[in-house]
Amino acid sequence: MSINLDSWRELPAAQQPEWPDRGELDKVVTELKGLPPLVFAGECDNLKADLAAVARGEAFVLQGGDCAETFAGATAADVRNKLKTLLQMAIVLTYAAKVPVVKIGRMAGQFAKPRSKNTEIREGVELPAYRGDMVNGFDFTSGARVPDPGRLLRAYHSSAVTLNLIRAFTKGGYADLRQVHAWNQDFVMESPAGKRYEQLAREIDQALAFMRACGADPEEFHTVEFYSSHEALILDYDHALTRIDSRTGRPYDVSAHMVWIGERTRQLDGAHVEFFSRIQNPIGVKLGPTTTAEDALALVHKLNPENEAGRLTFITRMGAGKIREHLPELVEKVTASGAQVAWICDPMHGNTFEAPSGHKTRRLDDILNEVAGFFEVHRALGTHPGGVHIEFTGDDVTECVGGGAEIVEDDLALRYETACDPRLNRSQSLDLAFRVAELYRSV
Repeated sequence: MSINLDSWRELPAAQQPEWPDRGELDKVVTELKGLPPLVFAGECDNLKADLAAVARGEAFVLQGGDCAETFAGATAADVRNKLKTLLQMAIVLTYAAKVPVVKIGRMAGQFAKPRSKNTEIREGVELPAYRGDMVNGFDFTSGARVPDPGRLLRAYHSSAVTLNLIRAFTKGGYADLRQVHAWNQDFVMESPAGKRYEQLAREIDQALAFMRACGADPEEFHTVEFYSSHEALILDYDHALTRIDSRTGRPYDVSAHMVWIGERTRQLDGAHVEFFSRIQNPIGVKLGPTTTAEDALALVHKLNPENEAGRLTFITRMGAGKIREHLPELVEKVTASGAQVAWICDPMHGNTFEAPSGHKTRRLDDILNEVAGFFEVHRALGTHPGGVHIEFTGDDVTECVGGGAEIVEDDLALRYETACDPRLNRSQSLDLAFRVAELYRSV
C-alpha cells in the first residue's frame, strides 16, 4: 500500500516559519529523517485503544503540561515537578470518576506555538514573533528572533531527554500510587482550600488502606502508562519524523504518541489536516466557538473515514461564557452521525485576558466554570465528558489569578515565567483536579 506523505506540500500551510535558508532547512530535515523514533507505533496503538475506551465512556483523559516547552526546561527537576503534579491530579480523578485516567503530557515536543501576528513591536522596534524554541529565541533581539532550522534538531534531542526522564520516573518507583497519595495529603493539609477536599482525600486513604490489608499489591500501583503529545505545528519537523511501521506498513508520526491540530490550522483544505489524514496516530483537533457542526462532521469524514474508535479526539476551547451555548449542537450532531469521537475540554485558551500590568493571564474561576459547563452539556445530552486538557507547571509561578492560595493581579509579576501563555501552578492544578472530582461525584 503506497501512501503519499508529501501531499500536504501542495496545500496552504498556516503558521509556518519564514526560514531564511531553505537549503539549511533541507539539511536538517534529512538528518531528522535518519534519527531513531522518539516513540514506537505500538505505543501509539496502545494510546488509541485507551482513547477508544474514552469514546465509549469507560475512561477519562488528563492531558496537560507547558504552554510552550523550552530547551532550558528539559531538566530532571522541571520534568519531575510537572509529572508529579499530573500524577497527583490523576489519582484524585481516578477515584472520583471510578474509571481509568489516561495520562497524556503536553511534554517532549511542545516547542512550537502559533501566533496571531507574524511580528511583535516593542517601543517602536518590530521583530519576528517568538514561535517557540523549535523555531527562534525568546529574547527580543534581531539575532534571537531569526528562525533557525538547527533548532528543529535541538527540539528532537530535548524531547528525547524528556522522554527518557519520564520513562525513568514512571517505571522506576517514583509514580507509586501510595507515594502520590501522600503528596496529595500534604497538599490538603497545606492548602487554604484543603478543608474542602479533606473528605475525598480521607476516602482515598481508606481505600488504599483496605487494599493493603487485603494484601493487594498490583503492578499498576507502582508504575503508570504515560503518553506524550504536542501540537504538530511545524510540518517539516513532524513529516521528517514520520516512519513506516514494520508491522503494518502504515505511517506513524513517531515524534509523539498523540499529535493535535490547533484552532488556527484546522482548515479542511489546509496542509495540516491533509498531513494528519495520512498518519495512523491518535489525533486531536482543537475546536473554538466559531466551529459549526458541519465543520466538525467534515473533519470527522476527512480524518477518520473508517470511524475507528480512539482515532479522533475533539478538544473544545470555547471560553466560559460560550461553552454552554456553542457546545451542545456540536456534540449532538456529531453523536447523531454515529461518529466515534472522544470529547475533551480545554478550559484555558478561551479564557485569556490582559491584566492592567500588561501580563496575559487567566482566572481559575473562569477555567473551572468552563469545565463545569462542559460537564453540564454532556450530562444534558447523555454523552461522556471525556477529559480535560490544561496548561500547567509543577512550579509555584504566578501566572493565573485565583485559587486556594489566592493570587491576585498585582501578584503576577512575582513569578511570571511562561514563554507564551499563562499556566496554572501546582496548587491551582490540584484545586482544579479536586473540583473536577466534585463534578463527577455530583452526577
